[in-house]
Amino acid sequence: MANIFSRLFERKASQVGPMMVRTMVAQGQWPGRNMVQQAVEGYQRNVISYRCTKMVAEGAASIPWTLYSGEKEITSHPILDLLAAPNPLSDGAALLESFYSHVMLSGNGYLEAVDGLGDRAVELYSHRPERMKVVPGANGWPMAYDYTVGGLTKRFPVDFDRTDNPILHVRAFHPLDDWYGMSPLDPAAWSIDTHTGAGSFTTALLRNSATPSGALIYNPKDGGSLSDDQYNRLKAELEAAHQGRENAGRPMLFDGGLDWKQFGLSMEQMQFIETKRDAAREIAMAFGVPPMLLGIPGDNTFANYQEANRTLWRQTIIPFAQRGGRALSNWLGPRYGKGLSLRPNLDDLDALAEERQIQWDRIEKDTTLTINEKRIAKGYTRIEGGDVVLVSSSMIPLEDAGATISGGPAPTDDETDDTTDDTKPKPKPKPKDNADK
Repeated sequence: MANIFSRLFERKASQVGPMMVRTMVAQGQWPGRNMVQQAVEGYQRNVISYRCTKMVAEGAASIPWTLYSGEKEITSHPILDLLAAPNPLSDGAALLESFYSHVMLSGNGYLEAVDGLGDRAVELYSHRPERMKVVPGANGWPMAYDYTVGGLTKRFPVDFDRTDNPILHVRAFHPLDDWYGMSPLDPAAWSIDTHTGAGSFTTALLRNSATPSGALIYNPKDGGSLSDDQYNRLKAELEAAHQGRENAGRPMLFDGGLDWKQFGLSMEQMQFIETKRDAAREIAMAFGVPPMLLGIPGDNTFANYQEANRTLWRQTIIPFAQRGGRALSNWLGPRYGKGLSLRPNLDDLDALAEERQIQWDRIEKDTTLTINEKRIAKGYTRIEGGDVVLVSSSMIPLEDAGATISGGPAPTDDETDDTTDDTKPKPKPKPKDNADK
């Protein structure tokens, strides 16, 4: 540990690093947040944020990887095998879905690499963010990560002079935190509370015959009030015979002197339905998901479902997967050599099939590009003899076809021929007027 600490001091780093360490020690681990409560309220109990997280995480995890060495595509490599089968408990898509979901719900995602011979990773695991703690170094970089569960703590040291660091920490941008990221649940917290509260209100109405209930008024002619026994008996009968969805609409029979006053909802009170829809739209916006894809009524931003789906992939899912690919490349690549990079393979995505076909048709019709330039534009590698331009053999100069160009510039004096052609028919003379006779 002393050697790691000394090397961190020798490396060049920001001059405000020690200040960041003191700030974290003063504030604690996660100032002002509770990740467990955030996950419960924002994921387990809210259908909109749950569906948004699933759509983005599952979509990003379903994109296959392409490995490059420089600009050369590699079809077989240990990194690709590791991402396809990261550990005995899950496949690659399940691991990345868990990793991406943690980034969205907490702003932080953690992967652990288990190394084999030669410092090459042989297994990958995704860890829960609320159990992981950053241990700051003296220069403002993480010195280690502590994982605590069941009262036991496992420390993962970090050494930036090595290429086999065991933990990959991907965090979303947070303007006020130097060590942890910000989740979309943070700006959407008020909307999530509003949406969940509106659902609870609707459920309460359904449990009371879908009405805001009413009041029993005891108004005897001789004055007085109900005795305790009468009050308790009446209350028990109402709960047993008239409360709940099974008893909705059942007629009520009262003793003499009791009158039922029905309560109603005003138009202002009925606005909670529209408020719930507005809150759902705001939650979807925070996660980058078009509301149309969630079936929210009243959203006509996109012309059709396909356009909204392409927007989701282009603006949210693909950038999310590209960031994950860059992080994995910087973390796993140096273990196997230099110049390795992982990139999402977008060629086989059904969501972009129509858009891809339009782009390929445009490239194919361009007669100024070589074969290799067209292949590179489509995402393929160069081929031998492909640095040539192909043109149609039926295309010849216009003058060779014996045609003339109409509407061109006026002929010059040298091009004007004053000679007459006797073979051409002469125009008939115009008839003279009677005045000339």
